[in-house]
Amino acid sequence: MFGKPSRTGRTLQYVALTGYLIFLGFPLVWLLSTAFKPPRELVQLHPTLIPSNPTVQNFVQAFTEQQLGRAALNSLQVSLASALLTVLVALPASYALARFRTKLGTVALGWVLLSQLFPFVLLIIPIFLILRQVGLANTHAGLVLIYVVWALPFALWMLQGFVRNIPRELEEAASVDGATRLQVLRRVVFPLLAPGIVATALFSFISAWNEFFFALVLVKTPELATLPVALARFVGIEGTARLGPLAAGSLLATLPSLIFFAVMQRRLSSGSLAGAVKG
Repeated sequence: MFGKPSRTGRTLQYVALTGYLIFLGFPLVWLLSTAFKPPRELVQLHPTLIPSNPTVQNFVQAFTEQQLGRAALNSLQVSLASALLTVLVALPASYALARFRTKLGTVALGWVLLSQLFPFVLLIIPIFLILRQVGLANTHAGLVLIYVVWALPFALWMLQGFVRNIPRELEEAASVDGATRLQVLRRVVFPLLAPGIVATALFSFISAWNEFFFALVLVKTPELATLPVALARFVGIEGTARLGPLAAGSLLATLPSLIFFAVMQRRLSSGSLAGAVKG
């Protein structure tokens, strides 16, 4: 019914794709350029993309003035813990929602989506009071708990979609061959869910890595501050930003997310039914 696209159609597709890549990549390129510019070039009336006199002084200031190394380590610990716990909680819950369809499950899934509509501002005061009551205020454990709870609704919705795409016949065939429920999950379901698990982990990691509001309100000790909070300190009381150190710190802040995605992105394209015939 649909023939191969014409040469003109393919050209337009490549042009649109190139424009989209430029649109996505230009802010990162400009951030890289700003990070290496000396103070004089940052205030030029007509800025250039390539620095005339590149310098690493902005990176030195970013690390020495705001302890970005400690803040990055804090963010890494919180983000990894949040991603791991989110996957561990969402995996069995999403399987139950997808496979055991009941009225209660439908209501629960609707509530999961509805909970995403609540704004942060309405929740921050009760959350802070609860965490203080249980002794988790101003701790990384409390921050991880909040990130897991906040990421769970979308993680559940995403993972249960992956579960529903797995044919029930594969599980039934494994059961006929004598596999127990646990063996079916371990040998059939989980290998096929690998792309969904990776996507959920990526979402949880990046959302926790980039989150600013909860970290600003719930963590007060400077040594426990996460990277977004540390970067905010490069903006003065009057709203004047120190562009050089801020750009250098922001560039370094994007690297873990890019590395984490580059390492795991191959799993996103895997997960075909080949996993069902293993073992």
